[in-house]
Amino acid sequence: MDATSAGVGAGAGTAPTLEDVARAAGVSRATVSRVVNGVRNVDPVIQHAVQQAVAATGYVPNRAARSLVTRRSGAVALVVSGAGADADRVFQDPFFGRVVSGVVRALRPRGVHPVLMFADGEQDRAQVLAYLAQGGADGALLVTTDGHDPLPGMLAAAALPAVLFARPTTPVPLDWVDLRHREGGGLAARHLLAGGRRRLVAIGGPADVPASRERVAGFREALPGGGGAAVRVAEADFTLDGGEQAMRVLLAEQPDLDGVFAANDLMAQGACLVLREHGRRIPEDVAVVGFDDSAAAVAARPRLTTVRQPVEDMAAEMVRLLLDRVAGVAATEPVAVLFEPELVIRDSG
Repeated sequence: MDATSAGVGAGAGTAPTLEDVARAAGVSRATVSRVVNGVRNVDPVIQHAVQQAVAATGYVPNRAARSLVTRRSGAVALVVSGAGADADRVFQDPFFGRVVSGVVRALRPRGVHPVLMFADGEQDRAQVLAYLAQGGADGALLVTTDGHDPLPGMLAAAALPAVLFARPTTPVPLDWVDLRHREGGGLAARHLLAGGRRRLVAIGGPADVPASRERVAGFREALPGGGGAAVRVAEADFTLDGGEQAMRVLLAEQPDLDGVFAANDLMAQGACLVLREHGRRIPEDVAVVGFDDSAAAVAARPRLTTVRQPVEDMAAEMVRLLLDRVAGVAATEPVAVLFEPELVIRDSG
């Protein structure tokens, strides 16, 4: 049996075979096999013709047989790691939902499937490493919420293909994608200043998360005359409740504030709830700017002005980097890809 064929003939009631696809595409059986198995040096025109023939005939490769040829599982692990990494948090946080959406959308045309894994402790990390080492997945897409997460270093030491979402705090020989967070914080500050806001405060995420530190630092640096040093910052945990609590603290300390920057949209949404509780109109009395441009930005009332992080595009780039690494066509040195932030103006400021 061919290593990619699941069918035995083209007759009624039988599954389509490589021969059926070859006839429909007008190419050889060997060419179809190369396209189906992901061989990269196939002429794009021929590749497109074969893909159309696959769709037209309904041919489905035998994944188990194909793995014997390619020595690949046809799956990648999407690993969520760090303190509190669990299913409830992933499914409730719009950021993680966008990562999953971007990964699935990028993997589907390639016939590769994601396996969602959580690593919230030593035992979980060991299971991830064992799963990858045993061939359960061809590599890992790692999203970590812990600035001191040991998993990136463990993956690198084990020579397992992996790509990180976010620049690692400790240098490791792995590919990664990230946003220019500091520039994003600066966009928020300049927008608030352009709107005439002068009594500014900020809600930052956990201090050990580099992205949060960068966003707040960029916000402060963009304020003129060294004014950023005097800006009050309340730390929260990237959740709506955390944003509410931080906003109450800031209002108590600076009741005349007229501009708020929050390091993610959920915290900005929480800030808006508290401001309204205190009779502050948004944006007439207080302007609010979030970060991410997640579903929370549109769900908030008023809709949030925010700094867009193109999470879906970043996740797709992770997939590209990982599959190139698995296929052996990536650069020898680790690759870093930085995305640009964009200000999205809506109703909150």
